[in-house]
Amino acid sequence: MPLITNILISLVAIIHLYILWLEMFAWTTQGRKVFKSLPQELFEPTKVLAANQGLYNGFLAAGLIWSFFISDLFWQDNVRLFFLICVAFAGVYGALSADKKILFVQTVPACLAILFVIIS
Repeated sequence: MPLITNILISLVAIIHLYILWLEMFAWTTQGRKVFKSLPQELFEPTKVLAANQGLYNGFLAAGLIWSFFISDLFWQDNVRLFFLICVAFAGVYGALSADKKILFVQTVPACLAILFVIIS
């Protein structure tokens, strides 16, 4: 069970590192391909806003990565749950406000990881 939990948490962290890269460094290139629903003329003027969002996604990834270095299992679980719940809520908000697929990319993996943290 701990192996599956660690894999799921790693997956969520990797997703958020990818989002960090996409929003901070590739917004006007790859971002256009990923966020097809946005008008193309909005990418350049929203570059700074996207970078800010990317930074926040990086903080979520950093918190999940940090949890692997916490030796006290009680605190490790608490830190993991905090950051996974943040990811899940961010995913729900993103799905409601931007694109429904965010629910499946962010919220579903985070909720699976939450479930495994709780039962392990």
